[in-house]
Amino acid sequence: MVADHPPGLAPPPPVSTSTPTRGVGDLPPVAHAEHLFCPLFHAPFSIAPPPAPLHTSTPFPTPTRPQLPRLRLFRSRSSRLPRPRAVESRNGPQLHSCGAAYFKSSNGGTAEKNSSLDEQQEKISELRKELGEHLSPAIQDFLSDASLSRFLRARNWNVQKASKMMKGAVKWRLAFKPENIFWEDIAQEAETGKIYRADYKDKHGRTVLVLRPGLENTTSATGQIKYLVYSLEKAIMNLPEDQEKMVWLTDFQCWTLGSTPLKVTRETVNVLQDCYPERLGLAILYNPPRIFESFWKIVKPFLDHETRKKVKFVYSNDKESQKIMAEVFDMEQLDSAFGGKNPATFEYNSYAERMQEDDKKMGSLHSSTDSLHGSVAKEANGADSDASSEASFYSGSESPKHEEGEDTVPRKNS
Repeated sequence: MVADHPPGLAPPPPVSTSTPTRGVGDLPPVAHAEHLFCPLFHAPFSIAPPPAPLHTSTPFPTPTRPQLPRLRLFRSRSSRLPRPRAVESRNGPQLHSCGAAYFKSSNGGTAEKNSSLDEQQEKISELRKELGEHLSPAIQDFLSDASLSRFLRARNWNVQKASKMMKGAVKWRLAFKPENIFWEDIAQEAETGKIYRADYKDKHGRTVLVLRPGLENTTSATGQIKYLVYSLEKAIMNLPEDQEKMVWLTDFQCWTLGSTPLKVTRETVNVLQDCYPERLGLAILYNPPRIFESFWKIVKPFLDHETRKKVKFVYSNDKESQKIMAEVFDMEQLDSAFGGKNPATFEYNSYAERMQEDDKKMGSLHSSTDSLHGSVAKEANGADSDASSEASFYSGSESPKHEEGEDTVPRKNS
C-alpha cells in the first residue's frame, strides 16, 4: 500500500523490511538517503552525510609545522666592534668611538670616561686664563699645571666650577699663608704626637700621616688647624715625583667624643676638600670605638662622595679588614699600633729635627722666587698690596671660613 503524498511528486522509494547487515563504522541505511520526506511540512529535504566516526580504522593525519631552513648568522671581526654612540660628556653630548671615551675595567664594568691628554691640557689652559696673572710668588708656585689638573678633576673637568673652587683656595692661601708656617709656630701643638709624618711610605710611595685625635693637647682651633696645614704642606713636599696623594692613618686610642670638637672637624674637612683636593688617597680609621658611630653620622654629610669612598674602617680583630693593611703597607715597617711589626713610637725631639730640616728644604725650594731669609721684610710690605689687588678679583669666590677672625693669619718669622 502506497502512502498518500502530494500530487505531482514521485512517491518515495519503498522501505525494505529486511534487516540489512552493517559493518563496523556503518550508519543506518536511512542516513544515506539523499532525499527524505517530512510529513510535517509535506516537503522533501536533503541532509548531508555525517562525518566519519573517530574510531574508524583510518586515523586523521597529524598536522605538521613546515620545517624552515635554519639560518646561522656570521659576524666579521670588524662588525664586532661597538658602534659610535652619543654620550654625555662634561661639556655636552658628543659622539665618541669605542676607544676614545670608554674602556673596560678589570671587573668587567664600564669605567668612567677620561679625556685625552690634549683635551686635559686645553682645559688647564682655559682655567689658567680664567684665573689671570698673580703678583704673589707663592701663588704663582701654587698655580702649577699639576695643581690646576687636581682642581679640574675634583670638579669633573668643569672649568667654571674648578675656577670658582680655585679662586677660593687662592683667597684662603693669601690670608692663611701656609708657606710661611714653620716648626717654631706649631711646636707646642706637636708635643703629644697627635699628628706626625711617618718615616715610611706605603707600597705606592705615598706619604703617611699618622693622626691620634685622642692625644689632643690644646683648645685653640686656630692652632690645631695651623698644625694640620703645616703637616699637609710637609707631607706634600716629601711626595715622590710620580705621586701626589697621601695616606691618613687614624689611631683612636684614648679617643672620646670631647677629643675632637665638631667645629675643628668641620674646618678640617673644608680645608682638605676645598684647598687640597685630590690629595687624599686613602684614610684608614683603625679600631674606632662604638661611640664613634654616632660621631661619624654627624661628620659623614660634610664629606663629598669621592672622599667618603676613600675612608676605610679597619679592626684588629677582623681578619678581612686586616687584609687592607697588608695590601697597602709593608708590615715590617708599619707601626705595631696598627698591626705592623715596627715597635718604634713617636719621639718629639727627633721629629722636631726632621721638621726643621723640612723647613730648610722648603726655603731652598722658594729661594729662586721668594727668598725666605732675605726678603721677609719686603714681603711684609708688599703682602698687603698683593692681597688687596687680588682680593677684588676673588671677592666673588668662597673660601673656607675660620671661627676666630684675625687669629687665623699665622705669625711670620722675622
